[in-house]
Amino acid sequence: MKYFIIIMILSFSTMNNISLAKQHFIATKIGKISTYIYEIPSAETPIIFLHGVYFDHHLWDKVIRKTEGRTIITIDMPLHGESRNNIKTDWTLEDCGDMLIEILDSLNITKVMAVGHSWGSMTILRAASKHPERFASIGLCNMPFQAASKKQKATFGLQHAMLTFRKFYTKQAAKALFGKTSLKENHSLINELKRPMDLLTNKQIKQTDKAVIVNADNATELINNLKVKAIALKGEEDYVPVPPNIETIVVGGGHISPLERPDEVLTLIKNL
Repeated sequence: MKYFIIIMILSFSTMNNISLAKQHFIATKIGKISTYIYEIPSAETPIIFLHGVYFDHHLWDKVIRKTEGRTIITIDMPLHGESRNNIKTDWTLEDCGDMLIEILDSLNITKVMAVGHSWGSMTILRAASKHPERFASIGLCNMPFQAASKKQKATFGLQHAMLTFRKFYTKQAAKALFGKTSLKENHSLINELKRPMDLLTNKQIKQTDKAVIVNADNATELINNLKVKAIALKGEEDYVPVPPNIETIVVGGGHISPLERPDEVLTLIKNL
């Protein structure tokens, strides 16, 4: 009976670890980054989650609720969530990779498992390429790795002109990011995007898109030379291609797998 009670307490603690997170603001070269730590006494390697464009650390809530037995770190990426103050105006994806290492250094974490979505994956890839010794393994969900074409850059220019009509812009972004079936079966997904996106100003959206998508270099060489165990995941309707030379799991849905297919993302993590 005693052991049953202990197991129940540990399970309850895991289910509620989101509410027990300690928030820290960590100074990096990009600016102060809001970091959330769900600390669990464990010999297991900590895991850090990085979200994609327009979202914040809550993107991972469904996954975190089912992740047990290790310390978990999430962050709000630059200009997103609560990482919106004192952020540089000219940061790059390379800076984001350096930012991740600065966060690990500040937390005195020598090695970590890292799982990213889109921009978060792009950041992890760059950090792991420069500092492979800091990563036990990495999960790359819905990772764009090819440079934007001239047509894609022009398209972003046209889309940004529609930011004045924010409600319309958000709906169109949802249609582009989520799979059609996902949106049809779960209408709340639009609100999952609207909530964090409403925190962003038009200027911040343009700045993020420029740094993360429009000006991003082709990362194929980084993938080919990667010295860290990596598994990728993408949706069937995702606009990004399968990355070369990396084991890739294809799941239903579009570009926002942590919300569309959290159980499959959890399986990826277990395989890491």
